[in-house]
Amino acid sequence: MKTVKLNNGVEIPILGFGTYQITEPEEAEKAVREAIKAGYRHIDTAQSYMNEEAVGKGIAESGVPREELFITTKIWVENVSYKGVVTSFERSLHRLGLEYVDLLLIHQPFNDVYGAWLAMEELQKAGKIRAIGISNFAVDKAVDLAEFNEVVPQVNQIEINPFQQQSKNIEALKSEGIMPEAWAPFAEGKNDIFNNPI
Repeated sequence: MKTVKLNNGVEIPILGFGTYQITEPEEAEKAVREAIKAGYRHIDTAQSYMNEEAVGKGIAESGVPREELFITTKIWVENVSYKGVVTSFERSLHRLGLEYVDLLLIHQPFNDVYGAWLAMEELQKAGKIRAIGISNFAVDKAVDLAEFNEVVPQVNQIEINPFQQQSKNIEALKSEGIMPEAWAPFAEGKNDIFNNPI
């Protein structure tokens, strides 16, 4: 699978399997296991998806060595603070059954973003996270975070699809060294996208 290199040298598979809205544990576990079997190596979950444990089981049952997988999870709003990241990230690791994650994102630009970012920088230095980033941040908030911290976000995960192309924002993020990553690239199946002739 093709990869792209982030600003810290970590390579991320260009195609990821998102687990949003897969809340039934058996279904999430099976979906992850089958996605990995089909060739996916990047699995994306979040604290707010309420499926980290099932995702972790699917990863464990896949039979694919951990180092061949790229796992993303996200810190939910109520945990966006220094202490919130430290404690909730440990819970996420435990639920996922992992010793580290490849990418940790702040899910939304709310609460104590700067305190959360400091904790994430420290966890990255400690080897618990390979890359750190943000999700759903406007370009100005992403740049602000980059300018006033030691580590520039490696990723900003935003909605990008045919109905939400965000071309200017993508270029602005890239010019700051922040890799844009699409969530809902198929628009969550909305607007009859799979029958769109274009």
